[in-house]
Amino acid sequence: MNSNHQPPTTNHYYAHKSAYVDNDVNIGDDTKIWHFSHILSGSNIGSKCSFGQNCVVGPNVTIGNGVKVQNNISIYEGVEVEDDVFLGPSMVFTNVINPRAFIVRRDEFKKTLLKKGCSIGANVTVVCGVTIGEYALIGSGAVINKDVKPYALMVGVPAKQIGWVGISGNTLEFNSANIAQDEFAIYKIVDDNLEVTK
Repeated sequence: MNSNHQPPTTNHYYAHKSAYVDNDVNIGDDTKIWHFSHILSGSNIGSKCSFGQNCVVGPNVTIGNGVKVQNNISIYEGVEVEDDVFLGPSMVFTNVINPRAFIVRRDEFKKTLLKKGCSIGANVTVVCGVTIGEYALIGSGAVINKDVKPYALMVGVPAKQIGWVGISGNTLEFNSANIAQDEFAIYKIVDDNLEVTK
């Protein structure tokens, strides 16, 4: 629905009758927006995305294709989400490092970037200003307060890397030559980073 609560007539996405979609929003084909969610103006959302109950997006947020946003998530201005990202239930983004209720700091929003294919577990907090690398996996309840390497497996408060995951999302087990494999790629640890051959 749009901001005056009239059902869309020409859109190729689905919005539940309790959802609000403001004017000046771009939403791709086959995206679904469920109960009590609100998409604010200036936001761009790709195709084949899903937004669960009670989500807020925007204003001026960019979200790629195939993104899964579970219940109770607010994606604020300053956050950019690339393709195929998974956001677990009730995970949290921040957008200001030092908020005060009585000080307006809209010009201090810090950019947060979630790279293609990463997964964020339920109840994770992502502190603004970080980049989460491609296909990284953040365990439930973690607090991310610094950049995350591609394919890193992160857990804890604050989060620490405890291993590597493949494109499959499964933990990688390496042989004596520091090489691992799943159904998607071959992986090698080089200088504490993961090199990937698909």
